[in-house]
Amino acid sequence: MPLSPRPLRKLGFLTIGLFDPADPAAGHESTLQIIELGERLGFDSAWLRHRHLQFGISSPIAVMAAAGQRTSRIEIGTAVTPLGWENPLRLAEDLATVDLLSGGRINSGVSVGEPMHYDSVRHELYPESSDLEDFGYARVERFARFVAGEPVRAFSGRQGVVEEFSDRVEPHSPGLRDRLWYGAGSRRSAVWAGAHGFHLLSSSVIFPEEGQEPDFARIQQSQIRAFREAAWTRAPGTARVSQGLVVIPTDSASAGQREKYRQYVQERLPRTRAPQGPRGMLFAPDLIGSSDSIAEQLYHHAGFQEVDEVAFALPFSFDHEDYVQILTDIAATLGPALGWSPAPAPDGH
Repeated sequence: MPLSPRPLRKLGFLTIGLFDPADPAAGHESTLQIIELGERLGFDSAWLRHRHLQFGISSPIAVMAAAGQRTSRIEIGTAVTPLGWENPLRLAEDLATVDLLSGGRINSGVSVGEPMHYDSVRHELYPESSDLEDFGYARVERFARFVAGEPVRAFSGRQGVVEEFSDRVEPHSPGLRDRLWYGAGSRRSAVWAGAHGFHLLSSSVIFPEEGQEPDFARIQQSQIRAFREAAWTRAPGTARVSQGLVVIPTDSASAGQREKYRQYVQERLPRTRAPQGPRGMLFAPDLIGSSDSIAEQLYHHAGFQEVDEVAFALPFSFDHEDYVQILTDIAATLGPALGWSPAPAPDGH
């Protein structure tokens, strides 16, 4: 196996946190247990994906708060929070609170754009302003200012006997602004993120530029390089990039698990063979097999060659024991094959 030109420095995982609508508490508890397991296995980070009006995590902030109290070291993030569903000021308050409670371990990944299936929910989400809402970059810029502690109003000070008012979002968590990420799928959004002081989350979905050959890995590579160029101009050497492909190592999987995983990958494979939709969206193929074979594929992946940290996405709709097996194989075999070393187990584990 060839040596990686850039040994993996940070290893994380991403979960959608599915649950049975008849018993939603069990699914949320499973997610928390998976995050606890990730910490014990030495993972550097665990990331939660937003799912509104679906049977997945709709409130990652609440789950991160719970996870922060059940762990002591692992970083916890969102990948990503679609800001079209959020009030940026209230989100900044919640994130700062959870960041302080976790000891400064929160990484907030966000994106902009119109909410998915907006026409079906616009009058419930924004009954008086659905035609006026701005879902562009201005929304995330406002959010970043709030997180950074910039003034939101002129009024502050004491009113009455005990009421004390601030001119900024409270509580303020001083390091949180430096841990904001942007989920970019296009060159334009990657450049914007770099120029505006965000780290880059590059996932298994991208949008090519007009005229580009539909080569996922090469396009992802070009987007990461464009991000770094923009970020270097703004703040040399500070920008981070994380790649989020779906990987399914089968080293310790049972025969039944291997067959289930194989069927999952086969069902998703056709969408990776050609651009999808009016914007020509490209999906990366899921990587399945032994850890050695996955590492070999990653070493030859042009996008992976650009990064030194990843947040591998756990497949949707698997069972708890499947995630335990996959995470264990990633930590024990795949990660070290990529040059990664697990973090020491926290005290008491």
